[in-house]
Amino acid sequence: MTTEPDSNGTVPTTGPITGPDAAPSIGPSVWPDVVPGPLATPPPEFARRRESGPLEPATMPSGDRVPMAVRYEDVRALLASPTSSRNLRIPGLPRFVSGVGIDDDPDALINQDPPEHTRYRRIMQGTFTPRQIEPWRPRIAAIAQELLDGLGDRFELVQGYALRLPAHVICAMLGVPMDHYEQFVQWTDMFLTTSTATEQARYEGYSDFMAYATELVAQHRLSPGEDLIDLLIQARDSGDRLSEGELVNTVFSLITAGYETTASMIARGVFRLLLHPSQWDELVADPGLTATAVEEILRFDGPPANAFMRRITADTDLPGGSLSAGTVVMPNLNAANHDPQAFPEPGRFDIHRFTDHPPNPHVAFGYGPHRCLAASLARVELTEAIRALVTRRPALRLTDSPESVAWTDGLALRPVAMHVTSEVAGS
Repeated sequence: MTTEPDSNGTVPTTGPITGPDAAPSIGPSVWPDVVPGPLATPPPEFARRRESGPLEPATMPSGDRVPMAVRYEDVRALLASPTSSRNLRIPGLPRFVSGVGIDDDPDALINQDPPEHTRYRRIMQGTFTPRQIEPWRPRIAAIAQELLDGLGDRFELVQGYALRLPAHVICAMLGVPMDHYEQFVQWTDMFLTTSTATEQARYEGYSDFMAYATELVAQHRLSPGEDLIDLLIQARDSGDRLSEGELVNTVFSLITAGYETTASMIARGVFRLLLHPSQWDELVADPGLTATAVEEILRFDGPPANAFMRRITADTDLPGGSLSAGTVVMPNLNAANHDPQAFPEPGRFDIHRFTDHPPNPHVAFGYGPHRCLAASLARVELTEAIRALVTRRPALRLTDSPESVAWTDGLALRPVAMHVTSEVAGS
């Protein structure tokens, strides 16, 4: 889950991925240049671009073309550069999506540059430290176990577990009744995954969602408690507090990114582990390996959505080439996480990869000033989701072939459904 979301707002899609290669059939309005490989592995196009066009333009879902950074060093340099701006609200700039998107909101943390961003983040950072998040681990583990206990030996993992776990967690943390879960699903699907909503419908959905977040903040001001919203209201730095607009945007981001992004990583992570049964068995034998395995899941399959575009404010030299002032560029985090210069044999999934803390950390949570503020919470949720499965459903396996699993092809790429069984084979 991230406070600065891993998605870029409203993204249309064209349907599920099916067929023997499980490669998405993506229409021209989504990602025509970077189609995922078999079984939702990284696009083969990344390798070609790293070799011959590390900053070659790619077509965004809006149809606009912008340079895409695919090398690890370029992506990190770009995300850390003071010339890399998130203010994309200047008329005439390339857009990520058509219609309303998160890029358009000046109050959103992800859209701010220093000094506004520095102030906003400084006020909030204490709320999401590992020390603040760790006390939530037992509650998250209990929610995961309760959800699994309510499922039979055969169940659909995405709707029954991967989507429900982060929904329960975010509702508990924000003090929101779980009966609002279905509304969250409709809103986040509209922004991140569905293709049926018109631009007008998405705008109305965005407005409704923001109105709901505003009401939540107002309710917590009137009746303070100890939920996450209360902590954000109380958060301050030398007397400085978040504005009303900043608070509302933070709640909005927590719900959208904290729900869909985390759910996608749970679904993708379980799918990847089940494709590697020997590694699944290792986790079953030693659940203490789960936290390390999660780092490889994040590298290999994360983030399910991409980073945000950046506008270059001054001529900038990157290891892979130069960008002139005014250029809008897309840093591709997934491509960076599969760069062989940073991660030997990047196409090999290995839950032991990060055991010895190699020098190159993955960038699934971004890098630089906009690195995911709530990375600690995301790690705890993903770790406890996997740990509950390997301890309570050790014989878990797909009931259908991996190739038959359908995938969404929006920005947040995840299985549409994943039917599994925890029955012991041959019983």
